[in-house]
Amino acid sequence: MKVILLKDVKKIGQKYEIKEVSDGHALNLLIPQGLAISATPEAVKRIGVMKSRMAAENKVQEELMEKNIKSLDAIVLTISGKANEKGHLFAGLHNDAIAAELSKQAHVQVDPSFIQLTQPIKEVGEYTVEVRAGSKSAKFKLVVKKG
Repeated sequence: MKVILLKDVKKIGQKYEIKEVSDGHALNLLIPQGLAISATPEAVKRIGVMKSRMAAENKVQEELMEKNIKSLDAIVLTISGKANEKGHLFAGLHNDAIAAELSKQAHVQVDPSFIQLTQPIKEVGEYTVEVRAGSKSAKFKLVVKKG
């Protein structure tokens, strides 16, 4: 059965891709959980429009980010988190949390997908975080304190 994925699904595909999956998998898991819809001709047209709209929005976001990226070089962002005596955080810091703190402290809107972290930050200390938008990139200093 051909389905259009509405969200990223592990081991199947990315959002808005058309995939061939077994009938049982589509009817029992993907469609009821809102992860996919049946790939009818009307749905394919609608998803094509949504894809192009999403691509245009991403391009606009990237262009705005490229304009604001130079302002990130001078920023020192401080985040407090609960940690044990050894400095290990109880909850790792992800892109979403860093983007929210950038917005709150530095008044710079950054899409979390532009923040380049190889893995969540799990210890107290100082880090250099890279933000990449298109061909431009900037780095800022992140200080994680025990809170």
